[in-house]
Amino acid sequence: MPPPRETLAGRLIRTLILWVGGVWLLCVVGVVWYVDGEINYNFDNELVEVSHRMFDLALDELDRRQGEATSERILIAPAPTFADAAVMFQVVAPGGRVLLRSTETPGDTFDVPLSTGFANDAAWRVYTVRHPKRDLYLQVGDPLDRRRETLNRTLFGLIIPLGAVLPLLAWMLRKIAREELQVLQTMATEIGQRSGTDLRPLALPGLPRELQTVGDHVNRLLDRLAQALDVERALAANAAHELRTPLAAARLRLQTALDHDLRRDDVVAALGALRTLSHRTEKLLQLSRAESGASFTRERIDLMQLAATVAQDFWQDPAVIDRLGLKVPDSGDAPVALGDFDALAIALRNLVENALHYAQGAAVEIEVDADGRLIVRDFGPGVTEGELRTLQLRHVRHSAERAGYGLGMSIVATIVQKHDAQLELLSPPPGAAHGFEARITLMRA
Repeated sequence: MPPPRETLAGRLIRTLILWVGGVWLLCVVGVVWYVDGEINYNFDNELVEVSHRMFDLALDELDRRQGEATSERILIAPAPTFADAAVMFQVVAPGGRVLLRSTETPGDTFDVPLSTGFANDAAWRVYTVRHPKRDLYLQVGDPLDRRRETLNRTLFGLIIPLGAVLPLLAWMLRKIAREELQVLQTMATEIGQRSGTDLRPLALPGLPRELQTVGDHVNRLLDRLAQALDVERALAANAAHELRTPLAAARLRLQTALDHDLRRDDVVAALGALRTLSHRTEKLLQLSRAESGASFTRERIDLMQLAATVAQDFWQDPAVIDRLGLKVPDSGDAPVALGDFDALAIALRNLVENALHYAQGAAVEIEVDADGRLIVRDFGPGVTEGELRTLQLRHVRHSAERAGYGLGMSIVATIVQKHDAQLELLSPPPGAAHGFEARITLMRA
């Protein structure tokens, strides 16, 4: 088995700790650099102030003991009263000869060039200043060890508390990350509980904006899955309802034909039953596609072209060519709507089929009016007011002889609904004594 993958919370915690630790170390380096500069700056200022105060005192001592000085002898200044107040200094002539030196000053303390300003040797920081009136130099030395000791004490005072806080910071980051990511675990649990029988939307209040977007997309996906499942169940239910009778009739006719040595009438009846079965199967597939609506497009459609295409399909039948008429606006631009050409053609074709079938030989008309409506009307017997209210329901049977508009009208209503359009059914049509009219009002482009 592959090793278990690291959790998102673990990755986030590790990343945060590494980044915070890295930034913390950079801050420590910055503090070291800054503190070292500040310490050296303060010590250098102190060294300058001491040299300015000591110069006149050293010159007074040098002038007082001028008679004792020789070219081979270096005068030694008296020791200070307090040992911790001792200052390492020496007075130097321009040629480099030392005239006066502080008590117990090592000989290599001032082993630096004789020029004004600061200079370092291995163990000392030396400041050299020239007297403004006399041609003499004063060099004051400060041990570098004292500066390092001061820097170390300061850094330890800063680093130890920061080091102690780092584990606490890691614990806090771990705790915060786990608490904030708990909502992901809740979402995963909610999704894991969904199955093919439970496609309810996820109820996750209080999500952050990024996760709310994910939750919305998951809910939309669940909605599409639920819709697809409903379409599948409806197709199965419709098939079981609609195909049972044609299958039984075809089977009975074929069995009768076999029992009577394939009489022509029985074979013709069986072919008729199979034709009905094929027709209803096509209607079921159309209804399934209409209910899914997944492949519907929203394109600009020339309604006159749509109506003409459907009429041409029916005019291929010689029995229909004299009954079916097409009426379009006399002038002006062709009405254009938004929709799926194939789906709307299916809806219009079903309306025409119903009209031709139930008009009892009366004329049928397809009309595209100037307002962009698709109208199919017939001048047959029409339907009653009670039947008009149930035409869009599936499997409705108004009488034993009259199968009703059933699946065809249900397909039309579903396609119209998916297009956010309107379907109006009238019986009789306006201005007629009898007949039936169906209007589809689409969204204009």
